[in-house]
Amino acid sequence: MPSTLLKMPIGQSDFGRVIQEQCYFVDKSLLIQEILEDRQIILITRPRRFGKTLNLSMLD
Repeated sequence: MPSTLLKMPIGQSDFGRVIQEQCYFVDKSLLIQEILEDRQIILITRPRRFGKTLNLSMLD
């Protein structure tokens, strides 16, 4: 049985490309839903490689 190896999207910040290239992806849709529903200004301070820019790409 052949196994499909998914790539790690290290440094990748374009959501469409992550999906197209079938990379591993942690779904943060609930985080985005919370941001859209709260309608407040938010400062997201997370470590490098946490997916801040990728989340913005998902919002786009």
